[in-house]
Amino acid sequence: MKENGKETYTAVVLAAGKGSRMKSRVKKQFMKLMGRPLIFYPLRAFQESTVDEIILVTEKDSISYCREKIVKRYGFTKVSHIVSGGKERYESVYEALKRANSDYILIQDGARAFLNDDIIIRAMEAVKKYKACVIGMPVKDTIKIVDKDHYAIETPDRSTLWQMQTPQCFVTEEIREAYKKMMEAQEQNVTDDAMVMEKYGERRIKLIEGSYKNIKITTPEDMLIGKAFMKMRRFKHKLFKK
Repeated sequence: MKENGKETYTAVVLAAGKGSRMKSRVKKQFMKLMGRPLIFYPLRAFQESTVDEIILVTEKDSISYCREKIVKRYGFTKVSHIVSGGKERYESVYEALKRANSDYILIQDGARAFLNDDIIIRAMEAVKKYKACVIGMPVKDTIKIVDKDHYAIETPDRSTLWQMQTPQCFVTEEIREAYKKMMEAQEQNVTDDAMVMEKYGERRIKLIEGSYKNIKITTPEDMLIGKAFMKMRRFKHKLFKK
């Protein structure tokens, strides 16, 4: 909670997924992107930000690896807890929420390697103002709603549609209480944290623009895109230094 009158922020980084769509023996969050584990990048972004602590959620058998090969190796001193996640994303989030002791919480997919300080600052400012917000971007493509046989039945107005990203940000106590209600109701059809607040909380969700580069690396094709983004970033950095 408040330290010397300053509101506090916890970042939760989720790295407990199986990554089955990546088709790799190595767990997705530990696959190398430009020489470093995928999970390194969101952890570094939060380490270099003004958030107060980081809670890393991973599988039970990966806790030691995360502690030694990632947190200690790269000097992520803001990581206060490394906790064992559940089978589903919402179970992992709930385990982290039990340990958070801050005013606000930012919940981040560990597979989003392109989180940056600009996004984090916008998220922190927005959650302080609106109390519940999600980083996202307007969709570029036309979206179709289909029936069970994959026939198009409706075309929603594209101007009203956004694709969700992370971090998803809330007042810590409010999202913890919403998750508690969801777990008690044994709800399983939950795909993101905003949905938990929508169904079990009392806040409307404000959408805040992130970046089209803030992709979630899920498939081998995403990894190729990620490498291209990284090369572009390094090239621009070299030009700037000149």
